[in-house]
Amino acid sequence: MERTTSRLANDAWESLLTAHATMMKRFTAQDIWHPVTIREYDVLYTLSKCPGPIRLTELNRNVLLSQPALSRMVDRLVERELVARTSDPDDGRGVRLSLTPSGRDAQRRVGGQHALDVARAVTDRLNEDELRQLERLCNKLAGTEDVTADPSDDTINNEANESEDVAV
Repeated sequence: MERTTSRLANDAWESLLTAHATMMKRFTAQDIWHPVTIREYDVLYTLSKCPGPIRLTELNRNVLLSQPALSRMVDRLVERELVARTSDPDDGRGVRLSLTPSGRDAQRRVGGQHALDVARAVTDRLNEDELRQLERLCNKLAGTEDVTADPSDDTINNEANESEDVAV
């Protein structure tokens, strides 16, 4: 018997969540998360992608933590001098967050190894065509699909220093 579209959608969703959980267990078990936890790394990585200091509400839109949990984590990262708080020039009551030099260094150090681990874990299971398809499908689900992108113009660079350019 064929699955209904609804059943197929739910099975696909469950497969996506299972794949994510499996990979996250693998990454969490890696001995690279020092001086930060994997969740703290997510905050540092998100801040590293920003062109300048951002407000907590903006950071919260891009990490998988509740606002109270993120606030407490940011407090700890500020205390450890990995994140800096500065006054918001547009709002005297507000603050903006950015990486300190120590935070940027920690993000790069952990991120370089994490990028290698991600590449190894994913390429152990998927070939280049499957990687492209997975990226397109995930972007489509996230609503970030680039409709102007030309899939035939997608090349993969397998150089050893590739992890320096990938800050996962």
